[in-house]
Amino acid sequence: MALEHETQRVLRPLERGRAGQVDAGAAGGHDGLAVVARGVRKAFGEHVVLDDFSLEMAPGEFVALLGRSGSGKSTFLRVLGALDGDVEGYVRVPQRRAIVFQEPRLQPWQKVLRNVTLGLPGGRATEQSALQALAEVGLSGHAQAWPRTLSGGEAQRVALARALVREPQLLLLDEPFGALDALTKIRMHGLLQDLYRRHRPAVLLVTHDVDEAILLADRVLVLSAGRISLSVPVDIPHPRRRGDAGFSALRSLLLNELGVREAA
Repeated sequence: MALEHETQRVLRPLERGRAGQVDAGAAGGHDGLAVVARGVRKAFGEHVVLDDFSLEMAPGEFVALLGRSGSGKSTFLRVLGALDGDVEGYVRVPQRRAIVFQEPRLQPWQKVLRNVTLGLPGGRATEQSALQALAEVGLSGHAQAWPRTLSGGEAQRVALARALVREPQLLLLDEPFGALDALTKIRMHGLLQDLYRRHRPAVLLVTHDVDEAILLADRVLVLSAGRISLSVPVDIPHPRRRGDAGFSALRSLLLNELGVREAA
C-alpha cells in the first residue's frame, strides 16, 4: 500500500486495510500534538525496517532517535519528511517542515545566499530572511561565498540556515554532525541548542551518537526490530556534562538497550 502525501485537510485515523496516509497540517492537531505516527510499516523487499511503528511528539519537543545501523531511523525521518513512499500507516505532521542531512547538499554552482533561498519565492523579503538566518548561524559575511570555499562546519551551518529560513514547525535532522571533527561537532551542538531555544520547533534528531542524544534531547528513543523499544526523558538540567552521574547512568541504560557493553 502506498503512503499518500496530502495537505490542508485533516485525515481520518487509519483503518485496517486502507492505504497509508500523511496529513500535513497545522503545528498541532486537536490533540495538541505536533507529530502523530500510528502503525507505520515499511519494508524493502522481504526486509521489514518499520513494523507497526508509533510515535507522538509535542510542539517544541526535541526527540533523539537511536538505533543500530539499518534499524530504520533514517527511513522514519524520510517518512515524516514525505520523502519515502510505499509505506503503510498514518502520519500527521506540521505543514512547515525542513530537513538537514549529514551532507550539506549545497549546489556548488550557487553562492551561499542562493543555496539558502533555494525553492523559496524570490524578492527582497526572502533575501532579508535568508541574510538573517545566515547571521543566526554566524555566517553573515559569507552570503556571496561559493560552497567550495567553506569548511565542513560552515557548509553545515548553511544547511541549518536553509532550514531556518523556512520557519519550520518540525525540524528533521539526519545525522547532521556525523561527518564533522570532534571540535567542530561541539561547536555545532552549541549552535543547535541556541537555535532551538530561539525558534522552538519540534525536532527529531536521528543519530548513532548516544552522548549527542543525551546532550541535546528532551527525550531519547531506541528503535529496535522496527519499533520503539525504549523511550526515556532526559531529566538533566542544562548545561549537561558527560561526567555527571545522571549523564553516565542514562548513557549506560541506552547503550545496554542498544546491545553495547561499555569498556571497564
